[in-house]
Amino acid sequence: MKYAVVYSSNTGNTALLARRIGQCVPAADLCTCETISEEAMKADLLFIGFWTDRGNCDEIIAGFLEKLRGKKVFLFGTAGYGRDEEYFAQIITRVSAHLDSSNELAGSYMCQGKMPASVRRRYENMLESGEERARMLLDNFDKALTHPDDEDLNRLQEQIDILVRE
Repeated sequence: MKYAVVYSSNTGNTALLARRIGQCVPAADLCTCETISEEAMKADLLFIGFWTDRGNCDEIIAGFLEKLRGKKVFLFGTAGYGRDEEYFAQIITRVSAHLDSSNELAGSYMCQGKMPASVRRRYENMLESGEERARMLLDNFDKALTHPDDEDLNRLQEQIDILVRE
């Protein structure tokens, strides 16, 4: 089986996940990594990663997903907001909606990812303005600073190892 890892990473979080996936599949069977290319389209299983942009994948990945036909796809991504599995599932549902029905969703993985300092400044300004949810957003920002962490990467690896063995 041939594999491709294709992703978009705004802050480096999704790139960490992509590198771990690349370590989990046999190097001789890895078609490409890091870029959207014609070579990636030849893979039997595409691992497609994204950063969360307003509850969905970014435009680059959305456009790539929309071009796929008859492929086996594993989606992976990072989101700055929370470690809420229900929220992550909603993101995967929105992202997978970009796939044509001829594709097979082989699995998915989401975890929290750190956010840029500019986001914290925005939350601090919200707090100064008296916005109620600002404290919760700041707390989440601080919790996200260490993610993706080893636990996140190990959970991803467990899923990939199972998928690759099938």
